[in-house]
Amino acid sequence: MPVAAVDIGTNTVRLLIADVVAGVVDEIERHTTVTALGQGLEHTGRLSPKGRRKTLATLAEFRERLEMHRVDKVRIVATSASRDASNGPAFLDSVTSTIGGIVPELISGVEEARLAFTGAAGGFPNLRKPLVIDIGGGSTEFVTDDSAVSIDIGSVRLTDLALPDRPSLAHQVAGARQLATDLFAGVPTCSECDGMIGVAGTWTSLSAIALDLPRYDRSRVHGSTLFRTQLERMIHDLAAMSLESIELIASLDSARAPVILGGAIVALAAMTHIDTNAINVSERDLLDGVVLGLAQR
Repeated sequence: MPVAAVDIGTNTVRLLIADVVAGVVDEIERHTTVTALGQGLEHTGRLSPKGRRKTLATLAEFRERLEMHRVDKVRIVATSASRDASNGPAFLDSVTSTIGGIVPELISGVEEARLAFTGAAGGFPNLRKPLVIDIGGGSTEFVTDDSAVSIDIGSVRLTDLALPDRPSLAHQVAGARQLATDLFAGVPTCSECDGMIGVAGTWTSLSAIALDLPRYDRSRVHGSTLFRTQLERMIHDLAAMSLESIELIASLDSARAPVILGGAIVALAAMTHIDTNAINVSERDLLDGVVLGLAQR
């Protein structure tokens, strides 16, 4: 029987339905919808009303998919925005009623990191000790097989805090870069790690842009390599573009356009702090880690 994972993130809501055989995830369906649940959270302390409505509508659609596939076990996890918002508990109550009585779990940044590591590491069996960097909308996790750190900065949070305009002014970009750099200053590096893996929508979107894909293609993105020099160029180019121009990038989900510059700045700050010039990009992530855990229950 298939199992399923739902991730209610700061910027996206995602679903994975899969069979797990001998520890291998055999994907049946995978869906991602940008709902911008945490947009404006830094200023209001609350989840976005529009984001709440879109998230609940998306979850109602996910419920239909779960019922159609007669999923045996489901785990719903909620992350940074739901942790931080004053109306997070009430929103999660609404999630339970929308998706048929399944109670979502509000997980810590450290557990979020562990799940992302489990999912991503399985996609790169050649790496003996990888460092996984998971950039979300509200937080960024750095995790190895024996350590995990979660920092409260991500594509949405940095955008809210430091990038109000498109095109972005030079001092705004400089301020955003300094903020991300300062927040990552205390994160331990990993001298014994033999490779870096970037997971979640910021990394995959940036890789698709770097590859200049005519449309988003998961098979091309997974296992691709993103270089620090490419991020420098993308930040320069994105900062000079209007929101409407960013939305026209062929390989980018247009709903990610408002926060992709912030995501690129977070990604560059993470790579600079770790002192790596290249990172492996993974389509396997927290969702894969959740379904692997469900299969063992």
